[in-house]
Amino acid sequence: MTDIRADRVLILDFGSQYTQLIARRIREIGTYCEIFPWDASREKITAFHAKGIVLSGGPDSVATDPAGDAIAPVLEQGVPVLGICYGMQVMAKQMGGEVEVSGQREFGYAQVQVEANSELLEGISDNEMQNGTNILDVWMSHGDRVVKLPDGFEVIGSSAGSPIAAIANERDKLFGLQFHPEVTHTRQGKQILERFVNRICGCGASWTAANVIHESVDQIRHQVGSDRVLLALSGGVDSSVVAALLSRAIGDQLTCIFVDTGLLRLHEGDQVMQTFAGYPGIDVIRVNAGQQYFDALEGIADPEQKRVIIGNLFIKIFEAEAKKISNVKWLAQGTIYPDVIESAGAATGKADLIKSHHNVAGLPEQMDLKLVEPLKELFKDEVRKIGLELGLPREIVFRHPFPGPGLGVRVLGEVKPEYVHMLQRVDDIFIHELRKHDLYDEVAQAFAVFLPVKSVGVMGDGRKYEHVVALRAVETSDFMTAHWARLPYDFLDHVSRRIINEVQGISRVTYDISGKPPATIEWE
Repeated sequence: MTDIRADRVLILDFGSQYTQLIARRIREIGTYCEIFPWDASREKITAFHAKGIVLSGGPDSVATDPAGDAIAPVLEQGVPVLGICYGMQVMAKQMGGEVEVSGQREFGYAQVQVEANSELLEGISDNEMQNGTNILDVWMSHGDRVVKLPDGFEVIGSSAGSPIAAIANERDKLFGLQFHPEVTHTRQGKQILERFVNRICGCGASWTAANVIHESVDQIRHQVGSDRVLLALSGGVDSSVVAALLSRAIGDQLTCIFVDTGLLRLHEGDQVMQTFAGYPGIDVIRVNAGQQYFDALEGIADPEQKRVIIGNLFIKIFEAEAKKISNVKWLAQGTIYPDVIESAGAATGKADLIKSHHNVAGLPEQMDLKLVEPLKELFKDEVRKIGLELGLPREIVFRHPFPGPGLGVRVLGEVKPEYVHMLQRVDDIFIHELRKHDLYDEVAQAFAVFLPVKSVGVMGDGRKYEHVVALRAVETSDFMTAHWARLPYDFLDHVSRRIINEVQGISRVTYDISGKPPATIEWE
């Protein structure tokens, strides 16, 4: 069997918001890669056996804080290196060049003129000058710039704000780009990364959905043997793909517990059961726990308290159901690669707590079960591809993200059954109309929020003092930054009228036009 990780690229992370995007782009090319912190030990870097190394961007200034001696263990590997933005500056600075704070910062669109023949950029262009020089449309995000090259390097690209915008040491296969090839705004970014990964590093393209499934099935069978496995099925894409993957690997050794919290989307509980009824061998136990959640949340308005209550109650219910099942040895979880990266980052103390997440991370220790996490090396877009390959419905695989605490954090303030029921209907109308008007796949996430306020409305001949809801739709590629979606006014008008006419108790509909940052995507 082919080793789908034999060709591999290592990404050293200097704290850029785009680091995971670099990894996703390389995986899309078909090459396995991992992310290590920039100060990973020499031994760890060497043991990875990378065929190429990428140095990410970062928020700091190389001119004032050059990140220790990060480049030495990288150069010792003797493999091609690509420095991106801050990564290029670190390489230049630590190899004997000079970096300074620029008086002309570049943020956003820029054009890079290709200055010399280079293996990295040869034949790649968006436009051409009259003299035949190639031009690249790129995305810049930097305040420092390289002003003197290390020995052995030459300039292969320049821009109005950066006379040294791309560099190369062809002999040692060391390259640097001041711009970001991983973002879609750099039009030829994918081609540049393919050139580095495929031609310069010599990596193949065996990292595909079909190959990942084949290997995962073998690994699960080897890991689990004939033991019984338990899965907390939420109906989200991650747990659904885990269920389908485990079903293919071990069949009726899998038991799923689906806790219907009463805080799910309209009819979602029934939809989950219908989806997995078609998978022979999967035993799904549904627990209708809505009243327990409403009782536990009575009088609670603080969002962090709500998250803790919802998470703890989930664990309590899940444990109680699990005890009814004999001979369970393994707990399956839908942990994905960003969860692993973020957990590792949190361990360094550098990550702030934004909000508690509702997952089953506390279950293994309490339940004395071994973990099986078949998605822990995958990004969300890879999980979706695997879901489709496994035959899951597209509506499940490409469903917009939904918070673990469900509508418990989309009803602002105290969570009451009547508020949740109104919100379910509002959200259902919004999503239905997005699908009907072919807008659902144009936005990354869309949902409704129930606000803890009332406003005056006029219905018929009478004035009413009723509730307010907000609609939210965003466009984003990584969910780390997001723009509010410019949905057509006529569409929003139609949705608003449907909600007010069809959902009793709602008198006003608003649309959230906040970006991230400064706002978050969810309201709580």
